[in-house]
Amino acid sequence: MAEAEEQEEESEEEPKLKYERLSNGVTEILQKDAASCMTVHDKFLALGTHYGKVYLLDVQGNITQKFDVSPVKINQISLDESGEHMGVCSEDGKVQVFGLYSGEEFHETFDCPIKIIAVHPQYVRSSCKQFVTGGKKLLLFERSWMSRWKSSVLHEGEGNIRSVKWRGHLIAWANNMGVKIFDITSKQRITNVPRDDISLRPDMYPCSLCWKDNVTLIIGWGTSVKICSVKERHASEMRDLPSRYVEIVSQFETEFYISGLAPLCDQLVVLSYVKEVSEKTEREYCARPRLDIIQPLAETCEEISSDALTVRGFQENECRDYHLEYSEGESLFYIVSPRDVVVAKERDQDDHIDWLLEKKKYEEALMAAEISQRNIKRHKILDIGLAYINHLVEKGDYDIAARKCQKILGKNAALWEYEVYKFKEIGQLKAISPYLPRGDPVLKPLIYEMILHEFLESDYEGFATLIREWPGDLYNNSVIVQAVRDHLKKDSQNRTLLKTLAELYTYDKNYGNALEIYLTLRHKDVFQLIHKHNLFSSIKDKIVLLMDFDSEKAVDMLLDNEDKISIKKVVEELEDRPELQHVYLHKLFKRDHHKGQRYHEKQISLYAEYDRPNLLPFLRDSTHCPLEKALEICQQRNFVEETVYLLSRMGNSRSALKMIMEELHDVDKAIEFAKEQDDGELWEDLILYSIDKPPFITGLLNNIGTHVDPILLIHRIKEGMEIPNLRDSLVKILQDYNLQLSCMKPSLQVEK
Repeated sequence: MAEAEEQEEESEEEPKLKYERLSNGVTEILQKDAASCMTVHDKFLALGTHYGKVYLLDVQGNITQKFDVSPVKINQISLDESGEHMGVCSEDGKVQVFGLYSGEEFHETFDCPIKIIAVHPQYVRSSCKQFVTGGKKLLLFERSWMSRWKSSVLHEGEGNIRSVKWRGHLIAWANNMGVKIFDITSKQRITNVPRDDISLRPDMYPCSLCWKDNVTLIIGWGTSVKICSVKERHASEMRDLPSRYVEIVSQFETEFYISGLAPLCDQLVVLSYVKEVSEKTEREYCARPRLDIIQPLAETCEEISSDALTVRGFQENECRDYHLEYSEGESLFYIVSPRDVVVAKERDQDDHIDWLLEKKKYEEALMAAEISQRNIKRHKILDIGLAYINHLVEKGDYDIAARKCQKILGKNAALWEYEVYKFKEIGQLKAISPYLPRGDPVLKPLIYEMILHEFLESDYEGFATLIREWPGDLYNNSVIVQAVRDHLKKDSQNRTLLKTLAELYTYDKNYGNALEIYLTLRHKDVFQLIHKHNLFSSIKDKIVLLMDFDSEKAVDMLLDNEDKISIKKVVEELEDRPELQHVYLHKLFKRDHHKGQRYHEKQISLYAEYDRPNLLPFLRDSTHCPLEKALEICQQRNFVEETVYLLSRMGNSRSALKMIMEELHDVDKAIEFAKEQDDGELWEDLILYSIDKPPFITGLLNNIGTHVDPILLIHRIKEGMEIPNLRDSLVKILQDYNLQLSCMKPSLQVEK
């Protein structure tokens, strides 16, 4: 196969064309003979040789037909557009035009070599039975209505005709002086484009012609390229001039000598003959020919790509030995040389992917394959993806490689398992763990267990995360539970392992063990676990643990689920922890004053011991509390306020008042108590107790005016006793008295 080598082997520029040697029958032909010319049709190829043979070939180079035309070199082969008629000319002057599938023929032998031949593109039509030949003259042959052939000279006198191209109604040819175009319809020659470099021998550096379309002719000669456009002349300009004229729309110079031209969309494919000078001998030698794609501009061009071709025997070839033929329909370009025929074709998406893979641009290759998956033939998206993963692993980008597995491996469980084992071999199971499928597909349990064991050996937190994130049915729970327990033997207090073991027990519905661990850890999830799985029967003997962890949450839960754990059971469980028993019973009492009535007597001691501020409210609100017991406890602890309340409630108001005065020394409280009881004897006791205590007297004078006659108090005050603020107290008594009188007057008037 021929190799196309870029000038810079490590270039990042992607080639535009790919190359392969035309083999099979062509290889056999060129081992004994040499190629002299070739013509390309969409359906087949026609190859002429130096030994006068013409071969018809399929596009793979297999021989389908052979013609012995002459003992000497075939100079030119021409086919009409239908591919049914062929014209051949040779160095000994023979000219043949015949139907490949019919018996019609033209034979003529001239007395000079015939260099070129071109049959009418529409030769298959009876009205277009025309062809031209070129030697020293350009002759037009036409078949008359009597089936006779007549010839006419289109041009002569400027040397041998060496190149001719027929397109539509226009024939372009080149002789030693330049290029002419002839309009077969109007029988007019419409232009002459002289050649630029007359120093070059036209037989050694022949002109290359090709029609891009029906009105655009491209001329390559030496190192010069001209693009010519055939245009209609305006009627006012005609006079004696041809109806058409040619405008050169672009011209530029190339670096090397042109051996062939072909259009490629709005670009040009140029086959160049290259000579270089040896650095050692300083002698000129033939180098490999080049195939360039160029973008023509008005006065210059831009090189798109350039490939040097390794063609057999290139060291002995001259510029005239190379030809460039092309198939318009498929953008195929044939580089013809005496010992080799190389086919260049535009690279397709498969070729583009090949190049990306070669350059290790896997991400781009994968994207290109996904975009063009209907058009690619040689590549599979999965294969590219697997190659990409391997490449990332080789680079050490383990996390990226693992992440790509999600997209590339998709739902293929077998491939997932294969990749996991690959990651295991390189010690990177942790890298792939976050991306493993957890459903659709589900891998074998062994895969997940293998990764969990890997984390358990080196990363407890990572292990805990996986247990939390992975559904429990992905792996054999008992296997992992045993593995965790084995590790806890070495580190029994490890909270991460303990919590994870609790989660594993939960997955396995072993809620009792899970609950025990959560309680040991005092973990917030314990209450959620109890509620979610209705574990109240499991916590009956763990109430103390729950209360120790969070008494408020525990009490709320117990009271909310009284039907599942009775008050009696809770109180019994808390018997050895009276402080917790109090918390429970206190909240029960706040919810309902009657549900826990059997424990109200017990609660007196609990309040007294752990929550005195709430003892008095409890005594006031409870209707089931034994007052004697309460009084005993309060007196033992010298709880004055509570004792006062209890004495009062039990009807012993005088003892209660005495306690207020003697223990609390609070006249205001004593007066308030006397007011509440509204008992004359209590006021008498209060006055007797206060009579020798000036501050108490002041308090009484200020407050008793509306309940007791103040004269009773004033008469009992000893002479000479100093009473603080006596004047203000007497003024207040008078004001209170006047106020009473004013309130009584209306009632007196009514009585009258």
